Amino acid sequence: MSSTAFTFPGQGSQAVGMGKDLAAAYPEARAVFQEVDEALGERLSATMFEGPEDILRLTENAQPALMAVSMAVIRVLEARGVVLGERAKYVAGHSLGEYSALCAAGTFSLADAARLLRTRGQAMQKAVPVGHGAMAALLGLDLDTARAVAAEAGQGEVCDVANDNAPGQVVISGAAAAVERAVEIAKGRGARRALLLPVSAPFHCSLMQPAADAMEAALAEVEMRAPVVPVVSNVLAAPIEDPAEIRRRLVEQVTGVVRWTESVAWLTAAGGVAELVELGTGKVLTGLAKRIAPDAAAHAVGSPADIDAFLTRLGA
Repeated sequence: MSSTAFTFPGQGSQAVGMGKDLAAAYPEARAVFQEVDEALGERLSATMFEGPEDILRLTENAQPALMAVSMAVIRVLEARGVVLGERAKYVAGHSLGEYSALCAAGTFSLADAARLLRTRGQAMQKAVPVGHGAMAALLGLDLDTARAVAAEAGQGEVCDVANDNAPGQVVISGAAAAVERAVEIAKGRGARRALLLPVSAPFHCSLMQPAADAMEAALAEVEMRAPVVPVVSNVLAAPIEDPAEIRRRLVEQVTGVVRWTESVAWLTAAGGVAELVELGTGKVLTGLAKRIAPDAAAHAVGSPADIDAFLTRLGA
């Protein structure tokens, strides 16, 4: 049995030029980007490859774009004999990356994943008027202290823990004034740094309920199959395989905490995973993995050179 888990990055990893080297090198990658373009009815790939950055950064574009690159990597590997069900024991993804993980594991078709993420991005952006919400990273505080900071800062407004990314790296989300108060409170509680993040909406907090409702409706219309390997759910930090539960947990995920520290800890302890391989754009999850589970091997595979190195390690 494999002791590897494949992980898939979330929003923030996008960059102009993403996927361009894969498209140049591999017909399988070009086919993925073309299928996503057709599913969305526009050339998202052109924005990915050439920009402009402000258009790529829009949530409704960044989410399907990141999924597309992750799936391009998967399809290139599959064409070279890397079968997910044989090479990976589990999959997991950070926020939108959970959709990439599920698509890779066969729960969603590529076209459905692209359309769901377009809907998700639009709904999340629409849920809160621009400027009314905010997110902030609290560095150097443990999760319990970050929760206490958020509770103190709320003062009748929403201020929730959104992402537990790694020990000492917690992200909070909510009403702009409350999050700004939390930044100042965190500094007084010993945070090494507390800073507002350049995001367009307050993701993963209760203000996102309209987006959760929109995703419940969208997910109800999509055919879902059991994944070929279990997916470790963001909101549970535990594996799930039943399509009905996956659908329910994806709805909860819109307003819920991304329990990434616990998810990686589960994978490397109860899950018996010794290697975490991040597939897609950037190396954010690889860096987090080294902090959460320093005894596990962690690699990022997102470029042709990365793919060659990974295949060499596998002896493929």
